[in-house]
Amino acid sequence: MNARLWWASAVLLGLACAGSAAEPARKPNILFCFADDWGRTASIYTRHEDRPSLNQVVKTPHIDRVAERGVLFRRAFVNAPSCTPSRSALLTGRYFFNTERGAILQGAQWNATIPSFPLLLRDQGYFIGKTGKVWSPGGPTDAPFGGQRYAFEKLGLQFNQFSVLAGKDGLTPDQARTNLAADAVKNFDQFLKARPADQPFCYWFGPTNTHRAYRRGGGKAFWGIEGDALKGKLPAFLPDVATVREDVADYLGETQSLDVCIGALIARLQKANELDQTLIVLSGDHGPPGFPGGKCNLYDFGVNVSLVIAGPGVRGGRVVDDFVNLMDLMPTLLEVGGVKPPAGINGRGLLPILRSERSGQIEPERSCVVTGRERHVALAREGNLPYPQRALRTADYLYIRNFAPERYPLGDPQGPSTVAYADMDASPTKGWLMAHGKEPEWQWHFNYAFGKRPGEELYDLKRDPDQIKNVAADPAYAKARAMMSERLLAILKEAGDPRVVDEDCRFERAPFVEPRGKSP
Repeated sequence: MNARLWWASAVLLGLACAGSAAEPARKPNILFCFADDWGRTASIYTRHEDRPSLNQVVKTPHIDRVAERGVLFRRAFVNAPSCTPSRSALLTGRYFFNTERGAILQGAQWNATIPSFPLLLRDQGYFIGKTGKVWSPGGPTDAPFGGQRYAFEKLGLQFNQFSVLAGKDGLTPDQARTNLAADAVKNFDQFLKARPADQPFCYWFGPTNTHRAYRRGGGKAFWGIEGDALKGKLPAFLPDVATVREDVADYLGETQSLDVCIGALIARLQKANELDQTLIVLSGDHGPPGFPGGKCNLYDFGVNVSLVIAGPGVRGGRVVDDFVNLMDLMPTLLEVGGVKPPAGINGRGLLPILRSERSGQIEPERSCVVTGRERHVALAREGNLPYPQRALRTADYLYIRNFAPERYPLGDPQGPSTVAYADMDASPTKGWLMAHGKEPEWQWHFNYAFGKRPGEELYDLKRDPDQIKNVAADPAYAKARAMMSERLLAILKEAGDPRVVDEDCRFERAPFVEPRGKSP
């Protein structure tokens, strides 16, 4: 990316963010970049961490520059660590369990009577368009964005397969990165040309770079990320061995490819003289795939994600510690567009935080976040059953309620119709654990990843930031456990979670337990 062009972009963005918090003269544009499987990995987070982490190795200069001139959220959480339910919550402003069949992955169906923010913005005069993934798997694909009616994808989605295609084409790293930036902006360029000059726009960029599968060794080949650079920086639940380090390096490489795409889009906004009129939102739908504790887990590695917001009306240069659920973005973006949020949502808008001049904790009531999951891969367990969980995360504790501890959290070990532990994506890390997990040195890591879990888990985050020592049964934590349990159940009951308010929980019955492809 041209550094001078980016610097010009940064200056404009800085001026926009440093100006008055009054409403802009016209409704702002919205550039919403929502990446598949992108967790809390961006190099700017290193400035706000006090221990070794993956963010010390990844380099995301474009994301960092947006964050420097906007708001960086440290405690942003998805509602569910599975892409379809996570996106259902984001698009509707509802807890995932309140989106009917949007609450599961395979077998999901969209209920068109539930309002979604892109279509509400459209109805209020926004020109909307999308490139890449919005809502899937599930049917109809991308329904909450109008299906493919507003798709700008005719020029291809090559940017999603950066390391695979670049490896096949035999490109040098520099050539590959140049092509990546050009590919990322082609459809956006068509979108901008199609937009009437007098209309604000909402553009959804849905890359899948960080979703499996990507080229093994791509992190080193195209981004110069050595596996050994991660020694001593992996969280405690990941085996610190060469195979896993290389696998993490490849994931970080894909994060850097995402960063290049974001930089290209912002440069195109600058060229179109739209940057200072555009609210930029950067985030992802859950944590890294194919790793213990990541995707399909309620630990921070699975649900704590990057969130950066910058643009007109935003007081920039701040780091915020309020707990944010990504379903809060739905009412936020509607309010930015002058649209009254609909009834029945659970999310709370973030405009007071974005317009504040303070860092740290802005709104004291944002002191916790609730996450959960039901079914991911339909055939992961016999009978197509879910693995029902809910969690409450505060500054001091993570409390997890496992409603069916007799089931395997990541899927059954084996079976005639399923891959072992199917709720963890296939990966070199998973393969290594399967091969070495019975060895005494690695049994703990294997059990952490795949073993059955007790009905309750409690982690003392000040003593155990990696969330690996369950103290739920420790008498010293009895009061904390009871407090967290009561608080979680109260929130779930108030929200009408079927898991706690239905005596015969609907998530245990058809159509929620139907196998993929079978009609209820």
